[in-house]
Amino acid sequence: MSLPYPHFQINFKVYPGTWGEDGLALAGTIERVSEETGAPFVLTPQLPDLRSVARETDLPVFAPAVDPVEPGRGMGRLLPEALVEAGAVGAIINHAENRDTLADIETKIERCQTVGLDAIVCVDSVEMGRAVAAFEPDQLLFERPGDIATDRAITRTHPDRIRAFLDMRDDVAPGTPVRVGGGISTAEDVRRAFELGVDATGAASAIAAAPAPESRLRAIGEVVASIG
Repeated sequence: MSLPYPHFQINFKVYPGTWGEDGLALAGTIERVSEETGAPFVLTPQLPDLRSVARETDLPVFAPAVDPVEPGRGMGRLLPEALVEAGAVGAIINHAENRDTLADIETKIERCQTVGLDAIVCVDSVEMGRAVAAFEPDQLLFERPGDIATDRAITRTHPDRIRAFLDMRDDVAPGTPVRVGGGISTAEDVRRAFELGVDATGAASAIAAAPAPESRLRAIGEVVASIG
């Protein structure tokens, strides 16, 4: 397991201003705020920029996707070994915007862990989390698809669902960290997440699409640092 806990993970997805030189500049801002607040931030850049972000910053860098393939044939597929060589420390699996089958989730976890990548698996229910926990991922990311890219943080709208998910984790996979996402937008959302007992949280649009993300990052960083 490569990640520091607690932490805040920022996903660039494909938002404008998050690729090439702009993306590298935003990564630099995230790193600077991390250093100044003492808060661990984790970054998922756009895939073509993964190597440059990993080289130019000291942030833990995740791949936004990975494929369940071995070296050999597989045109256009994302090989776990190549992601490691590019500087990734982990990969996102089964995001709501890039779904996987349960069989592929299991294989992706195995392939990631074989080459030393942390496997973060996204799930949208207690039941899905229970099924995936049996595969022993490095982290379960619990978020409701309808909350993504909104300001309806689950920490405010449905804290009971987070509690139920953590109860499931404690019952079937007590060693597996849990991150919550989907609508997390403010430092107060982050504070509530940690008060509910999660190990990490994060956001995409709230940072990647913000016109001036630094002040929000700094407020969030101060909360994360106070938890750690």
